[in-house]
Amino acid sequence: MKKSLFALISSVAMLGAALAGCGGGQQASQPANSGQTQTQQPQGSSQPAPAEKPKAEQVLRWNLHSEPPSADPGLAEDTTSAAVTKALFDGLTRIGPEGKPVEAVAEKIDVSEDLKTYTFTLRESKWSNGEPVTAHDFEYAWKRALDPKTASNYAYQLYYIKNAEKANKGEGSLEDVGVKAVDDKTLKVELANPTPFFLELTAFQTYFPVNKKLVESNPNWAGDAKTHLGNGPFKLETWDHKSKMVMVKNENYWDKDNVKLDKINFSMVEDENTELSMFENGEIDWAGSPLSALPKDAMPALKDSGKLQVKPVGATYWYKFNTEQPPFNNVKIRKAFAYSINRQTLIDNVLQANEQPAMAAVPPTMALNQGGYFKDNDQETAKQLLDEGLKELGMTKLPPITLIYNTSEGHKKIAEAIQDQWRKNLGAEVKLENQEWKVYLETMHEGNYQVGRLGWSGDFNDPINFLELFKDKNGGNNDTRWENLKFKELLNQSATEGDLEKRKAILGEAEKIMMEEMLIMPIYFYTHTWVKNDRVKGVYQDGLGAIDWKWAYIE
Repeated sequence: MKKSLFALISSVAMLGAALAGCGGGQQASQPANSGQTQTQQPQGSSQPAPAEKPKAEQVLRWNLHSEPPSADPGLAEDTTSAAVTKALFDGLTRIGPEGKPVEAVAEKIDVSEDLKTYTFTLRESKWSNGEPVTAHDFEYAWKRALDPKTASNYAYQLYYIKNAEKANKGEGSLEDVGVKAVDDKTLKVELANPTPFFLELTAFQTYFPVNKKLVESNPNWAGDAKTHLGNGPFKLETWDHKSKMVMVKNENYWDKDNVKLDKINFSMVEDENTELSMFENGEIDWAGSPLSALPKDAMPALKDSGKLQVKPVGATYWYKFNTEQPPFNNVKIRKAFAYSINRQTLIDNVLQANEQPAMAAVPPTMALNQGGYFKDNDQETAKQLLDEGLKELGMTKLPPITLIYNTSEGHKKIAEAIQDQWRKNLGAEVKLENQEWKVYLETMHEGNYQVGRLGWSGDFNDPINFLELFKDKNGGNNDTRWENLKFKELLNQSATEGDLEKRKAILGEAEKIMMEEMLIMPIYFYTHTWVKNDRVKGVYQDGLGAIDWKWAYIE
């Protein structure tokens, strides 16, 4: 489930942007005068003047590929749910069309000299039912996500707040978490440490507000269009589960004059060939990334036609190993499987969209080690490690392996190609199994797998986001059942290190441990590929792959 622009106050504040490289057009922050509280003003952050409404019918037709597992921002954890909640909610900040955080529900942001206390002054804004959005809604939403009873897999994204981690792990009280509604229009936030990307985080779904009265009165509020309540540019009109979803413009949205679309009609067709046919027949306006995929067999023709659009993004496609399931409880076996595949051949013959082979977890836009940590297609080392690993496990040959993936023709083709390589190179007999997206996520989280496909698109533009997933064995998005004390110590150390190069070195050491342990098998760094109706304008995709329809329109 993905830039920091605001003028922050010290060299610590420059860490995220400097590490980010060219991803998403991020810029380094500029130091302000020290010795005083600073009012944050994002570069070019003033909202554009309302434009004249386009004359064409403002209805966008889109395929979500699969049912969104949740439209509750506190529970949303995948790219589809994130896109849906971004359309239905607004945070204190929002990533604008320039790839930079701009004020959203917050109209003013003050930061203390030590960069640890943020004071957000809220503008007049409303829920889609006309009730006012208050600072209390934000405090409630954040503490709700941290409450262990909520079981939010993204609760760790709030750990940058003082005492948040302790509260989520049951080691402290939610009352001691550093977020407080001073009054209806003022939210005060205390951080554990200076966090240069915090204003990107406040644009992330886990930081969105929810309506306390509704949430506490109806546990199923987010799954029904009749009861769903948001504060974003759109509101939910229809949700026929596993069939269609319809959003309409939210007339109570504070920035409604900059929302041009009247309606977004979403279908939920899992087959990529069917989706492409729907596009070619004029039934939808967009096919492919970031919420679906184009058929691999169609890529050459789409390239030749000039219709194919390609965008590198800060995201990594990987397979996760369940490190508690034999034979992948042995690190040498995990390495053997990772070293034995030929990523470049996979890209050239299956993917065909200018992807880059991945020999690291962190993508090139924010890489800690540009060269990676191992060689692609290293058959000799793979076979040696396989032999050694089998001996350590007391086995003479590999047991049957099951590789699971969520339903998608693209994932299937990748899995089939890797299945074939593992059979030829390691003698592994691999069974493939696909599952519907929501069920698949539950299977992964419950640890009922040996090898499973997932990927990670950054939530903010800093390498820590690709590493912190694996900090805790039972962390919400870990799934590998792996934990390493030294790795955890390095991540904790990076949080308090103010020197840019030292912090980068610390994170590089942490990633090296990950790759030496091979809890995940990086396969490739993503590009997004899609085709669209030429009349569709203003659909924003940031450098991390997240999508926003707020500024979209039909020409």
